Amino acid sequence: VSTVSDAVFDAMSVGAVDFIEKPSANSVEDIKEFIANLIYKVKIAVTANINISEDKTIDKTINYSKDTDVKKESNFHKVIAIGASTGGTEAISSIFKLLPTSSPGIVIAQHIPPRFSTMFANRLNDNTKFIVKEAKTGDLIEPGKVLVAPGNKHMRVKKQGKHYKVECFDSDKVNGHRPSVDVLFESVAEEYKENATGVILTGMGYDGAKGLLSMRQKGAKTIGQDKESCVVYGMPQVAHNIGAVEKQVSLEKIPIAIAELL
Repeated sequence: VSTVSDAVFDAMSVGAVDFIEKPSANSVEDIKEFIANLIYKVKIAVTANINISEDKTIDKTINYSKDTDVKKESNFHKVIAIGASTGGTEAISSIFKLLPTSSPGIVIAQHIPPRFSTMFANRLNDNTKFIVKEAKTGDLIEPGKVLVAPGNKHMRVKKQGKHYKVECFDSDKVNGHRPSVDVLFESVAEEYKENATGVILTGMGYDGAKGLLSMRQKGAKTIGQDKESCVVYGMPQVAHNIGAVEKQVSLEKIPIAIAELL
């Protein structure tokens, strides 16, 4: 249980499974929603894989060869779309430590509350070589740039002329979430088609599975995190079971898998 603080992400980095924001008001409805969310998070924590061995973590000694570190110029019309929930913030951080900044633009839908999404984006920006920011409508998708969906808003991509931009908008929750991974992935499938790579990471539930399938059906490359390296093998499992995942690999191998599929 937390107020807005970087300590949340420090706790996640040393093994905390998830967090929940303290209610900002004391109305009956706010308290009911808080209790429901707390119960949900506790249930997730009970089933979480907290014994991920060290050899399942990112190997910082991995190096990219010149042929996998693709040139920026070829990536302006490509995108990497990432979706995650429980355990996702640390998984994403690990991946970015190895991805070359010449990679296509990256868009992320991580299940996270408002304000924490800003902190998450800032933390990635400070700790990686990428330019990372919480997305705003109109932001350009460009190589070396990462856009994180703001908490409590959906995010989709849209082609405008020769450029691709994001739109952040209010709408009903999808699959119980806002931002929803499915909303992002479906838009990527429609706008980028075969020029996209989709990655679904650790998380409870099924958000993102259908969207990833749409991406694959449109010709995109798709990757799912494997059970052994997931904190919660939910979203990737559903995606794998419905045929949405082209390649299922451990967290440590995802950066290489992305580079190989570009």
